[in-house]
Amino acid sequence: MLGWFKKKFGKKQEELPTPSEEQLDLPEPASPEPPLTTDLFSEPPLPDLETTAIPEPAVETAPLQPLVVPDRVEPLPKKTSSLFQRLSEQLSKTKEAFVYRIDTLFLGKKEIDLELLDNLEEILITADLGVSTTEELLDEARRKLKRKELADPQTLKKVLKEKIRAFIMETDRPAELVMPEKGPFVIMVVGVNGVGKTTTIGKIAHKFTKAGQSVLLVAADTFRAAAVAQLKIWGERNNVRVVSQNEGADPSSVVFDAMDIAIAKDYDVVIVDTAGRLHTQVNLMEELKKIKRVIAKKIPAAPHEVMLILDATTGQNAISQAKLFNATVDITGLTLTKLDGTAKGGIVVNICRELRIPIRFIGIGEQLEDLRDFDPGEFVEALFQEKGKP
Repeated sequence: MLGWFKKKFGKKQEELPTPSEEQLDLPEPASPEPPLTTDLFSEPPLPDLETTAIPEPAVETAPLQPLVVPDRVEPLPKKTSSLFQRLSEQLSKTKEAFVYRIDTLFLGKKEIDLELLDNLEEILITADLGVSTTEELLDEARRKLKRKELADPQTLKKVLKEKIRAFIMETDRPAELVMPEKGPFVIMVVGVNGVGKTTTIGKIAHKFTKAGQSVLLVAADTFRAAAVAQLKIWGERNNVRVVSQNEGADPSSVVFDAMDIAIAKDYDVVIVDTAGRLHTQVNLMEELKKIKRVIAKKIPAAPHEVMLILDATTGQNAISQAKLFNATVDITGLTLTKLDGTAKGGIVVNICRELRIPIRFIGIGEQLEDLRDFDPGEFVEALFQEKGKP
């Protein structure tokens, strides 16, 4: 940005007129003799502007100095801190229903007894950690209590935190999106209606374009005209191309044409939007298999990512959705939306433990930057951040 200002300012200096020698040495014109009689109401004659040369002072041009940022400005740590703080704030509902209730339970307690463990079990289940996950957490607590490794409730809280962190980080698949050595990186996005699938696609596309990648969006949800229109709006926002056909067209046909375009135009990333469907509709789930086969036929080893979008507010129903979609198209990554609007954020822990599928992104708001890359350590720290601490 500063370089642009330098160019504009430098160009403007070059255009400044400089006085010539002829103008500077021009003799003064002879003044006419004054009349013998003077009219008191007449104005004195104006000098001839065309023959009067006013020399311009010489302008000394000093070289432009680069902008020096004061030492007190530290944007990177401040940005990182603010991003973490926003994550912590957006998880406030889950923290109120989970961590703060644990803090209240442990407040003033100096020892761990059966009543405390029973109350803790209720808190964990109502936060949507699930029955089996809750049982494993409490079994770990009982084992440590029996070995006298738990001195007080605060020590128990640390044990819960580390065990939850282990659940989230234990997945059978790599947590990073790995770009192929050749050809476009293809992401096939699936999920039921109403989970924020198309909006998430638009935000993921924004992330790739911001990173300098060329993106192609594919509107394979041909059952709803609104879905195609919504994806085109996101295409315009991100200045990326959207491949679509008429409403009611064969989704596999749209995908087939899009793969040809992606190869011919050498796109870096292709994101395929599929029709939202209930996970219990077998015939519609079969359509997903067909789309996946078409992609693989055009680009070997694709789709490189089959991403399932889940609404965190649905709680345990999200587990059922994930299991059935996984059985149909082999899910490789998850995105959890609307975490800012639910007290059931514990579903993140349960999904990671039950499915062992990595979470790629979490949605914590409506803004573009509110689709966050999922960092297990950051998530756990934000979840367990003490009340009132920055």
